[in-house]
Amino acid sequence: MLTNEAGEVTSHLQGMFTRTIRLLEAGMEPIYVFDGHPPDLKKKVLVKRYSKRANATEDLHQAIETGNKDDIEKFSKRTVKVTKQHNEDCKRLLRLMGVPVIEAPSEAEAQCAALCKSGKVYAVASEDMDSLTFGAPRFLRHLMGPGSRKVPVLEFEVGKVLEELNLTMDQFIDLCILSGCDYCESIRGIGGQTALKLIRQQGSIEHILQNINKERYPIPDDWPYEEARYLFKEPLVCTNIEQFEMKRSAPDDEGLITFLVTENGFNSDRVTKAIEKIKAAKNKSSQGQLESFSKSVANISIPIKTKATKSMLQFPKSMFNSKIFSPQDSICSRPKGFSSMAPLCLHFKHSMVFSRGVCYGI
Repeated sequence: MLTNEAGEVTSHLQGMFTRTIRLLEAGMEPIYVFDGHPPDLKKKVLVKRYSKRANATEDLHQAIETGNKDDIEKFSKRTVKVTKQHNEDCKRLLRLMGVPVIEAPSEAEAQCAALCKSGKVYAVASEDMDSLTFGAPRFLRHLMGPGSRKVPVLEFEVGKVLEELNLTMDQFIDLCILSGCDYCESIRGIGGQTALKLIRQQGSIEHILQNINKERYPIPDDWPYEEARYLFKEPLVCTNIEQFEMKRSAPDDEGLITFLVTENGFNSDRVTKAIEKIKAAKNKSSQGQLESFSKSVANISIPIKTKATKSMLQFPKSMFNSKIFSPQDSICSRPKGFSSMAPLCLHFKHSMVFSRGVCYGI
């Protein structure tokens, strides 16, 4: 964990600063969308996460006492908590960089999906596949991964996903709920494969509940699947999208130096050079594209094991096509049909967006 002289954590600022500059240099126009108030149905999940984090803290103390380095690393990751102050720090940093910030009324992924549906952004980028369940037409994973990891970026088009799964959007939402989501419990014994089989056979959760063996698959009491379905189909989002400021502005040099160097102990020379990179990217003609950041290396049918919503849904092998990209730092020519890169909606667990773009969840 990086800290300043006062012992305050600055890792989130370092990561946000450097990775956002990478996107800008690639010709992308990011817009970050942050979470608002969570739906009431999600509060139980948040309580469970807090409990797991507390347990991980105890496990971390034991690992430190025994000197088990592997366990120390594992449990350290599980104890990380994004605080309100971390979010406010990131918002302030992004605004000083001239990068647009949007605060969603509720789920950031839902707001990102709405921006993508409206054509205001190119795609939604996130590590949580709720974005597809919210209906984002185009979805990216691993876009914000560290360059050193060289993890391929995956692109999904919801239309193709539905086509190859042979499901309607309503059935896909029910599939995600059955597999487990943030808004209600899953049915014990039903995972992704079984859920897909049941949806194909019965068509909806209602018909499944009428015909399922309830001794083998006990239904949770007061199971709020209808409320969960409604949250995916009619999420709380801002529909007056024109009110959002989605154009990048010039960086605030003095503000960045004060915030990063004076207040948080960043190296002055490095921050000054970074500001020059931001300015150079701002002055560049609109020639960026997704492939400039992640060079397309394949367009093939591959076995995907992935989460839908925040579930353990696993799609069967060769169930749908995805495009695979390999992270690249160099800038290539723009793709056919795009005069400029759209904003990306980046969901920063709390989110982000790109100018004709992409939404991303961290």
